[in-house]
Amino acid sequence: MSWKVEVVVDDSGEWEGDPLRFRTEQEALAYARDLEFRWSAVRDKRVVKSDDPVDHGWAKRGVQAATTASSKS
Repeated sequence: MSWKVEVVVDDSGEWEGDPLRFRTEQEALAYARDLEFRWSAVRDKRVVKSDDPVDHGWAKRGVQAATTASSKS
């Protein structure tokens, strides 16, 4: 299980998924906030569970690709 970010970027109200998957809800939320700050088109954001494997982590420096050797990012 992983967590993913979805955003609304136009008046349609449709949620669009981001391809990154995070280990924790907190990591995904930190990424969502960063994405919202960098991309002014984001009108709304949410974090949802995913069955996809974890492929990224969040650290003080931002998003990082996950590795099987690291237990925490």
